[in-house]
Amino acid sequence: MRPWLRHLVLQALRNSRAFCGSHGKPAPLPVPQKIVATWEAISLGRQLVPEYFNFAHDVLDVWSRLEEAGHRPPNPAFWWVNGTGAEIKWSFEELGKQSRKAANVLGGACGLQPGDRMMLVLPRLPEWWLVSVACMRTGTVMIPGVTQLTEKDLKYRLQASRAKSIITSDSLAPRVDAISAECPSLQTKLLVSDSSRPGWLNFRELLREASTEHNCMRTKSRDPLAIYFTSGTTGAPKMVEHSQSSYGLGFVASGRYQFQSLRHCLTGGEALNPDVREKWKHQTGVELYEGYGQSETVVICANPKGMKIKSGSMGKASPPYDVQIVDDEGNVLPPGEEGNVAVRIRPTRPFCFFNCYLDNPEKTAASEQGDFYITGDRARMDKDGYFWFMGRNDDVINSSSYRIGPVEVESALAEHPAVLESAVVSSPDPIRGEVVKAFIVLTPAYSSHDPEALTRELQEHVKRVTAPYKYPRKVAFVSELPKTVSGKIQRSKLRSQEWGK
Repeated sequence: MRPWLRHLVLQALRNSRAFCGSHGKPAPLPVPQKIVATWEAISLGRQLVPEYFNFAHDVLDVWSRLEEAGHRPPNPAFWWVNGTGAEIKWSFEELGKQSRKAANVLGGACGLQPGDRMMLVLPRLPEWWLVSVACMRTGTVMIPGVTQLTEKDLKYRLQASRAKSIITSDSLAPRVDAISAECPSLQTKLLVSDSSRPGWLNFRELLREASTEHNCMRTKSRDPLAIYFTSGTTGAPKMVEHSQSSYGLGFVASGRYQFQSLRHCLTGGEALNPDVREKWKHQTGVELYEGYGQSETVVICANPKGMKIKSGSMGKASPPYDVQIVDDEGNVLPPGEEGNVAVRIRPTRPFCFFNCYLDNPEKTAASEQGDFYITGDRARMDKDGYFWFMGRNDDVINSSSYRIGPVEVESALAEHPAVLESAVVSSPDPIRGEVVKAFIVLTPAYSSHDPEALTRELQEHVKRVTAPYKYPRKVAFVSELPKTVSGKIQRSKLRSQEWGK
């Protein structure tokens, strides 16, 4: 066990007085709380990141020991329920046992070595979590993927990552078989199923026979943990590499408590329309707290519990980040001015930051300007430190020298009952250079309305809700919008369509 945890755990296991104090003195924090406080101190930059860290060994196994010794309540570490009501509950001890068996499958039948890469393309089955923890235990770099990936998506990811193994389910195995011959690095294919398939190892059979004894790999904090393919709203997906500590410790600041009922709600992924927030609060009585981050960064900005919400804002900078709005040369801009959302990475690079764009040093270098990492998003910061999202750099529209963020127009359109969803992009114009064009999916109640009359109604609506120059001069009604596999709208495809690229 790492030195920075050993004394805390030994204190609990050897001396029960650690929980009740003595001689009338105030009782110290229970040991689990001390451990969490240590992780929080690291996350907030008040304590150095340890040289070695492994989430499976230093978190899950520590909780298991405390649970076994009676110093932690026997709450489930894992609780899975499917659509028919069947459920699986594991204590920390059982999760440790099952994940060590899974680790032996990866290192044994699959022959994976520390640093080898493995794709996880599974629905939310218990095996997804087992294999994730097993990757931590063996030093295998996991590459999660959603089950909507096509053959083309799978081939690109397997070829780019040079993954040696993949684990998936019955429904996706045929897609893998169709492209596996074009992926020379792929050596083993694991199937999560109760049946067999030629050319595949059956994970459930191997797990049943595997030993529960396994020595966890001693990983350094900066060793790779996972590779995430970014959603690719512009260009091909990039490989974002995260370390054992950047995710293992980086999410401590955004972790929650156990609630018996709905008390605190979070949202992220896309900018939240004010209309959605108001409807959510009206229906549930609970505020939606918006956050902002990237695959590269974990949470950059957030509205933490208890902070005043400014509707439409994505909150303030989240520790340990120093977030600023900068110009294209990396100079910090004053409050109120629109610019690039940037995170300070010099003189100290935040520990919860991604390592690099794997195998793409040019992209890694291009993402930095002066002392800052440039996110590629545009925003402004007000005098109170709240950030207001404008859009991706490529998405911002410049019409007659007016800079217009698509999110502003989309939010205005969302307040009209005719609009189910929309995407706003630039469109060429001989006088203004470019103008705002809105692609709109209508609600069923408005699908048969006269298009010309509805276009004028929506244009007037946007003029009333936001600045008049931002209204969409062009409108197209469509049945659906192009999206990534993770559900993000691909404005780049619509923009390319408009500009003939």
